[in-house]
Amino acid sequence: MTAHMRTRAPATGGAGLDEFTERLFGHLPRADQRRWARVYLQGLLSTPGKKTVRRLAASVTTSPTASQSLQQFINASPWEWDPARAELLRWVEERHPVHAWTIGQVCFPKRGEHSVGVHRRFDPIAGRMVNCQFGFGLFLSLDGMSVPVDWRLVLPESWSADPDLRRRARISPDVAHQSPESLVLGLIDATAARTSSARAPVVADLSRLGSAAALIGMLGRRGHDFLVSVPPALTVSAAGPAPAGEPARSTARATTAGELARRGNTSHPYAAPLAGPAARPAAGSQRLRIHSALVRVPGGDLAVPGAQQTYRLFGEGGPGAGARAGGAVWLTNMSRHRMDDLLRLVRQSGRAAATLGVLADDFGLLDFEGRSFPGWHHHMTLMSAAYAYKGLPALRERWDRWAG
Repeated sequence: MTAHMRTRAPATGGAGLDEFTERLFGHLPRADQRRWARVYLQGLLSTPGKKTVRRLAASVTTSPTASQSLQQFINASPWEWDPARAELLRWVEERHPVHAWTIGQVCFPKRGEHSVGVHRRFDPIAGRMVNCQFGFGLFLSLDGMSVPVDWRLVLPESWSADPDLRRRARISPDVAHQSPESLVLGLIDATAARTSSARAPVVADLSRLGSAAALIGMLGRRGHDFLVSVPPALTVSAAGPAPAGEPARSTARATTAGELARRGNTSHPYAAPLAGPAARPAAGSQRLRIHSALVRVPGGDLAVPGAQQTYRLFGEGGPGAGARAGGAVWLTNMSRHRMDDLLRLVRQSGRAAATLGVLADDFGLLDFEGRSFPGWHHHMTLMSAAYAYKGLPALRERWDRWAG
């Protein structure tokens, strides 16, 4: 990397960005690496439109070799991203209460076949097969904002088993193919190990994961509160109420989560006001119709002493309609929580999805041009940091005014 560089006057960040960069990337062993981290962050914050390395470099520095050096820093420099992500998580926790750990899914469309992990898969949003990378992110859900702090890239077996592809993408020997469920669990485990605060409830969309029942069981055995959207075809059985201190007993034949959410096992569907930031302007008097049931999940209810084996299942519907066929079906081990609180957590999932759109439009989520596995993680780490740096101060100011 070049040792000397003239940067433009920092239109974004200034001394505050210097301090932030040092906090997150001070573990990098060389001064030039820390300097290029600062350049990349400032570029993400100030460059309009597509965030290519060339455009990021040109917006921050006058050096004619800056884009080459920045490309080297992102794609080839062997720096660790985990310490930066751990610091980002703690930096956010120090500034705002965290209400949930929310899992988001993202598809990265690609034209060629050389980007690490690229493969063809069905994209339910596009409604067709696409050539893409696919990954998961963990977001800290705050009041009015969700901040990504960790990422996992799906590595198909075809990539994991091919020595040539591994070498070209610089995939380290300890990285192997993992199921989506394992990747999601890895995100949650890593966050639990890094957090300096109490664990927040896990909110995740598991509706397209084949092993949702097993993942639900593993979350419970790790002691997490969770609220997850499950496949409507997930096998469940209704569980009737039991005396205090005794486990609930199955009172019905096995059925599907979608069917049970439509009819519930209560005589009166729950009604709750649709309130909060996600409400539509004209929705003040609307009320959601919620069918709720206590259930057991075969395959997720392994015999572990003290484990939570009875869950609350519910589905949303329009006024007077109950839970509609094809609608989201949610399952939680927080069965004693008020439905208002559970619906508030449901909305956190929507905020994380909306954040992915902001990251794509304004922070270069889909703009990484490199092909290497470390490069993808480097870019995602810096992008997450830039988003947090820009959004947290304004959110903190609003929070202080409200709390005061």
